[in-house]
Amino acid sequence: MSISTLKRKFEIAAKFAKISQIQKMLKLPKKIATIGSHSALQILKGAKDEGFETICVCERKRVKPYKMFPVADKIIEIDSFRDFLKIEKQLIAENAIVIPHGSFVEYLKTDKIKKLKVDHFGNKNILDWESDRRKQEKWLTAAKIKMPLIFDSPEKIDRPVIVKFHGARGGRGYFLANSTAEFYKRIAAHPDEKFTIQEYVVGVPIYVHYFYSRITRELEILGFDKRYESNADSIGRVAATDQITTNLQTSYTIVGNIPLVVRESLLPYFIKIGERVVEQSQKLEAPGLFGPFCLEGIVTSDLILTVFEISARIVAGTNPYIAGSPYTFLKYNEPMSTGRRIAREIKIAIENNQLDKVLG
Repeated sequence: MSISTLKRKFEIAAKFAKISQIQKMLKLPKKIATIGSHSALQILKGAKDEGFETICVCERKRVKPYKMFPVADKIIEIDSFRDFLKIEKQLIAENAIVIPHGSFVEYLKTDKIKKLKVDHFGNKNILDWESDRRKQEKWLTAAKIKMPLIFDSPEKIDRPVIVKFHGARGGRGYFLANSTAEFYKRIAAHPDEKFTIQEYVVGVPIYVHYFYSRITRELEILGFDKRYESNADSIGRVAATDQITTNLQTSYTIVGNIPLVVRESLLPYFIKIGERVVEQSQKLEAPGLFGPFCLEGIVTSDLILTVFEISARIVAGTNPYIAGSPYTFLKYNEPMSTGRRIAREIKIAIENNQLDKVLG
């Protein structure tokens, strides 16, 4: 057989293999949908990589990135994310599964999310525990996770504290205070907001990206990141005397995310605390936490993570890893983002007639 004939046979085989793959993809009965913000590009890209058709529900003023990057098979434009319920019937007709993320939780709020009739990936009820910092404290404390001291009254402030507001806000509005008087001065700009007063812990900010599978009952570490916050991460470039004379106020609004690889000797510790968080969630809100989640905290000099927050869904800190992280490459030996891991979980559930296990 000549080289040209052999080459032609390989080309035909490759063509039919591709057609077969496409046909297999078209058999997937569900579509993946999310709102166009936060980690939507990653979620939609990962879904397409797993063979799903994708839908992006987007505010008209934000639509350009989702047209620029070819990750959405369909874009549904609405005036505001708060109008999401108006197109819910359309998503049901499309046989879509909605993937929640930080903006989804912030704009819809957990009470509306619970009322959704469209299929939803993950345990809706666990989002209540993310959105209420008092519930977070109860959850993490029961899981024996180290947390910063929480002050139940401003009058008890006796050290530097950080004041955080409830919900997925991306750090907006958080502020530092060193005394009761300073707290009341700065809280005046946030009337009627629910807040938590936390001890300010000094160390390295680390955000741990996990995935727990209800199908395999396995916990995975997908990656780590740290946040770049304005102006907290740039104020150190200003001399202390200038900070005082210019009356600079620290802000913690997240601008971007920086990928991070931790000391390998810390991995067993991070795995153990992640497992404890999942186990406790199963006692608090059956069937518990599953899918992606993140422990957000500070690693102090004793190499212990002091956790100040948990996100019970995909976090934007996974966005640097759209092509996969060092940890997902070690496990999967292929590009595996958190968004794609969600889609693969759904795909495996469909193929094994266990879709109900990943919906909630």
